[in-house]
Amino acid sequence: MSDPSTESPRAGRVTILGRPNVGKSTLLNALVGQTLAIATPRPGTTRSNLLGVHMRKDPPTQIAFVDTPGVGRAQTALHRVLVEQAEASVADVDAVVLLLSAPDCRGADLPPADQGAFALAMSTGRPIVLALNKVDRVKDKEQLLPLLDTVGKRPEFSAIVPISATKGTNLDALVSELRNFLPEGLAYDEDFLTDRPERYFVRELVREAAIRHTREEVPYGVAVLLDEYSTTGDRTHIEATVVVEKESHKKIVVGAGGSMIRTIGTEARKAIETFVGRKVVLKLWVKVVEGWTEDPRKVRELALGENE
Repeated sequence: MSDPSTESPRAGRVTILGRPNVGKSTLLNALVGQTLAIATPRPGTTRSNLLGVHMRKDPPTQIAFVDTPGVGRAQTALHRVLVEQAEASVADVDAVVLLLSAPDCRGADLPPADQGAFALAMSTGRPIVLALNKVDRVKDKEQLLPLLDTVGKRPEFSAIVPISATKGTNLDALVSELRNFLPEGLAYDEDFLTDRPERYFVRELVREAAIRHTREEVPYGVAVLLDEYSTTGDRTHIEATVVVEKESHKKIVVGAGGSMIRTIGTEARKAIETFVGRKVVLKLWVKVVEGWTEDPRKVRELALGENE
């Protein structure tokens, strides 16, 4: 075994692929040591690719992980754009993490719901590391043996690592496996974390608060637009519009006497203050854009913020 202190520096790009709700965003946050990606129990929370850099000094390693929207059946224009985002994430990667939910692995093959993500991973021609997430939720670990035995014999997979993103279990082992596929050299400044601007995270934190406090089909049709974003001294002033698909959804988001939008605003403001490290004044409005999730142009504007 080589001495980590004498190993050459390595850096590269790794995309995290998987169906919705397997824990991709939670894994990214755990790997970079900071909450960059919003994560909720709602499928489809992640709408755009998000890069976060994991760094370690011994051995010197830099991995630009890319969190991606869940790969699944494209039923609406929004679904199709999200799948396109995941497909775009695999360009120029050095390796792929295919993330599965361990509690759902009860047979000798990949679950049917994970086949789409597997096909996309295979299309890269790059090494695939299969990560079985949420192993802490599997009471009988023997449940995983048929899959581990079968997949372990398949040449498509370079390694298999059982992990828990929420508990931090085996993440060092995952990084060590991925390091084997990275080119030598370093690629980022020591303080580089992400290529997204602050405005992106502010918009996402407002959306996260709206998702957490609404129900049924409302979260799927929620988007956020920043109308004003300015900082003077130690205070940031933000005005944002929460977009929904239906008038009935607007009533839910606003709440009786404006109670719900105040709750959303308070939670979002606190989260933003923690993220930016300064006081925030946040004003929210709610607007209806009928059927925006079915219009590709509006999806790119509202879900991806392409016109901001």
